[in-house]
Amino acid sequence: MEASDSTSPAVATAATVPESSPASWTLPQPDAGYNVREGRALFLHYCSTCHGTEGHGDGLNAYNLDPKPRDLADPAFQAERPDADLATVVRTGGGAAGLSTGMPPWGRTLSERQIRNLVVFLRTLARTPS
Repeated sequence: MEASDSTSPAVATAATVPESSPASWTLPQPDAGYNVREGRALFLHYCSTCHGTEGHGDGLNAYNLDPKPRDLADPAFQAERPDADLATVVRTGGGAAGLSTGMPPWGRTLSERQIRNLVVFLRTLARTPS
């Protein structure tokens, strides 16, 4: 076969292969859509009874609690809490984080991946300030 034949497969040569080092490579990030969907499902199952389906602290059990559950959609709350703090509260419960002892620890129920995805979902609850 001749090199000019249009049906021959392309062969990479040193001139056509881009030079790059592993340090410049970036790995694909997991689909945020899946992470949010899993986090939402976990939130609805484990958290919405107290925090409400939209995270406003108005779940079915909220009126029984003192103090009332946190409004997780509050922009000021969202702005002041890093993801690591939210994950710690989910993992260890409110009492271990110096908050309400009414918030149970989920660290033995949820995996680290599930906790991360729950935090990803919590970030979608933030309202824009009026």
